[in-house]
Amino acid sequence: MTDDSPLLALANVRVMADETCILDLPALTIADGESTAILGANGSGKSTLVKLIARDLYPAYGADVRIFGQDSWNVFELRTLLGIVSTTMQLDFDADPPLEALDCVVSGFFASRGLWAHQHYTQEMVDVSRTALEEVGATHLIGRSMASLSTGEARRVLIARALAHRPRALLLDEPCAGLDPAARHHFLDMLRGVARGGTTLILVTHHIEEILPEIGRIVMLQDGRVLHDGAKTDLLASDALTALFGLPITVSRRGDWYDAAIVH
Repeated sequence: MTDDSPLLALANVRVMADETCILDLPALTIADGESTAILGANGSGKSTLVKLIARDLYPAYGADVRIFGQDSWNVFELRTLLGIVSTTMQLDFDADPPLEALDCVVSGFFASRGLWAHQHYTQEMVDVSRTALEEVGATHLIGRSMASLSTGEARRVLIARALAHRPRALLLDEPCAGLDPAARHHFLDMLRGVARGGTTLILVTHHIEEILPEIGRIVMLQDGRVLHDGAKTDLLASDALTALFGLPITVSRRGDWYDAAIVH
């Protein structure tokens, strides 16, 4: 790995399911420091791309998948490069046995769900985990079980778990799913602070109103392929979004944020 390696570099990527190609990316590169939104409708290939990056599934032979220049890694190395937060992950931490919030963050150092007798964690790990919870505004959740938290609260704890490793980037898969409007507002404001702190964000979503001002690039996926790839100011426009979602869409802008509405 070199300091100038791209955050993500994909080449000749094809993911198959039941003899159908569900992701076809001849080339996709995201530079370090280039916060990017992956935008597309349900079934466009967004979740498949997340699983590919997280190594939850593998592409067909001949693909090249690199994160910061590395094409192979163990889970501990990966966490120092790229933190991954998804709604699927959250379900794992809501399950029994109960898991306390600070323990959830500390257990990230061992890539485990919770802390076990054979794991020797240090005071430094605990201190770093507390600092990460403070960064996301979640220190008041220490002592609570993950299952008792609201969706937004649990999502903050999982982001703290990722940030405790001081990763260079965060991959966020539909991070606002299940949040009410107020919780989403506060959550997005927290993510802006993470981005301004120097962490590159890859935001996977189908809601353009969740695309942070700090994100400058949009990659639009449709039927497992890149439909458009370019600057946010060019692509968050009515014609591009109408082509992406297959319905007439108008776009309005409020400051550095965008909204979309279907034309009836």
